[in-house]
Formats: sequence, C-alpha cells, structure tokens
Amino acid sequence: MTGPTGEIGRSLLAELDRSDEVAVIRGMARSPFDPATEGLRKVEYRRGDILDPDSLALLFDGADVAVHLAFAIFGDREMTRTVNLEGSRAVFDAAVEAGVERIVYTSSVAAYGFHPGASNPLSEDDPARGSRDFYYSAQKSELERTLARSLAGSEIDSYVFRPSIVAGPRAPMLIRQAVKAARLGDPLPGLRRALGRMPHLPPVLPDGGVPFQLVHHDDVAAALRVAVEGGGPAGVYNLAGDGEVGIGDIAAALGWRSVRVPAPAFRFGAGLARRLSFVSADLEWAIGLVHPVLMDSSKARRELGWVPRHDAGETLAATAAAAHRTGLLA
Repeated sequence: MTGPTGEIGRSLLAELDRSDEVAVIRGMARSPFDPATEGLRKVEYRRGDILDPDSLALLFDGADVAVHLAFAIFGDREMTRTVNLEGSRAVFDAAVEAGVERIVYTSSVAAYGFHPGASNPLSEDDPARGSRDFYYSAQKSELERTLARSLAGSEIDSYVFRPSIVAGPRAPMLIRQAVKAARLGDPLPGLRRALGRMPHLPPVLPDGGVPFQLVHHDDVAAALRVAVEGGGPAGVYNLAGDGEVGIGDIAAALGWRSVRVPAPAFRFGAGLARRLSFVSADLEWAIGLVHPVLMDSSKARRELGWVPRHDAGETLAATAAAAHRTGLLA
C-alpha cells in the first residue's frame, strides 16, 4: 500500500488488520509511522518514495494486491504533476512488473470534472473528463487513463474508486479547504473577514447554494477492503454517503454563520479566485463550489455489498467535532 498514513490509509490499515483474508499489509510513505501505536498487528511499514523505483520494487515484491493511495492534493502544478502523474505511473508499472493479482486505486469525484449543465447524479458510465483548468481534477482524470494503459494486455484486475469529498475525524481537509475556498469565492471578502474578526461575532461564510456529497473515511476503507479481498467484480465505483450538505451546513456545524449569496455573484467571486490561481494553486478549488457534481453510488452497493454507515450530515458533524476538539479552528 502506498500512502498508508493519509486520511483514507489509516482507516484502511485498520480494516485490513481485522480481515481474516489478509495475512500481511506492507505500507510505504515518506513520513515516519509506527503501526504498533495504533494497535496494528499485521502491518509492516517502511519509509520510501513512489518516485524511487527500488522502493517500489521492494514494496510490491511477492504481493498479491497493490493499493495506491499516495497523492499530492495541494501544491503547485509542477510539483503535483511530478508526484501524482509520474509517481502514480511508476506505481502502476512496478505493480505490473511484480505480478500482482489486483490493483486498487482511489481516484476522485473530481475526475468527472466540474462542468456547467452536467447531468446529476453521475454514474460510472459517464465520462471522467476532468476539468482542464483545475489541476487536481485534470490529473485524476488522466491517471485513470494511465492505469488502463499500464494494465493493457495483462490479466490484472483493477478497482478504481471515485469517492466524493472524504471527511470524518481523521480527514480535516473539509474544514481547512472548503471553508477557505468559500471565503476566497466571496464577492465581498474584505467585509466578510472584517465581520468575522469583530468581537462576539462568529465568522461568516458566503453560501452559493451548491450542494455536495460527503463520504466518511471509514466507509471508503470498507469499500476498498472488499476490493482488496477480491469480493466483487473489478471496475469503477462511485462512493458517496446518503444525503447532501452545503456551505451553510458547514457554518452551522462549526457554530458559525452563513449568508446566501446570489448565484451570479458567487460565480463571479469564484471565477476571480480561479483567475488568481497563479498566486496560489489552492484557489483553483473554488470551482468545486460553483458547479454541483453529485454521484450515484448504487453500483458499489449492488456489486460490492457496500453500505455506508454514515450519511452526509453525520460525517459533517463528526468532522466538525474533531476540528473543535483538536483546536483546528483556534
């Protein structure tokens, strides 16, 4: 497994550690990690880089299944392209060379792209076109094609998962980035920030009224475990918990306030943020708050027997509670 120390990785380690079908889990990432501190009995961990062919060869030597979770979500275009595209291609090629039986890869809802007028909800039969002007979306779309090319002519099964926004106590990105993106997309940022700094007034978030889906990191891990065990047909699977939330729900969960902003004004603010992405690539994420991208995850329920234990509201509440508990909002 690459990326075992990330938001999904740690939950998946726990899932696989409990599985009677799994004997050993070998994980690799660049950061230090001690499996024993989390009570993991089957996990062997080593530090390494997915850009290093020797590290990958050692990681996959003798493995039955390759799980690829390592991905740079934030950063400039060149850095993310090197890690995400070149690194992932190296992972896929090393797994094929090692002769694994299955490859399990986490893509993203962003692979579909954020396109005006897109039909919702999207099924796995809809094309993963990506959004050319949003590096993360474009890279996720390209990598799905890269995986297909790497496996061409082989007998290796591939499972590609497209989760919606991943949240939960171990996944603070929703709080850190969705709130940041909302503020960046505000057509009146100075006024909103001023209001947020005034004594006795909680921060105010502009709400453009766009709904989005959440999926709990533990529910993603449960779906990936089925794939690792070969418990369902190979293919592409959407993953999203029941229900939808919006910026107003995030504000309420954090004890903040929200103000509905007319859609045209909100789109203008988000568009301005994206045009300033040369200052910070994070500004490109504003596109996710303009065009709704909702998925149908019934295929995973039907083919894999996947039943998410947390709906969107519950996942948001757990994420916000963790943010308060850990001082993320201080």
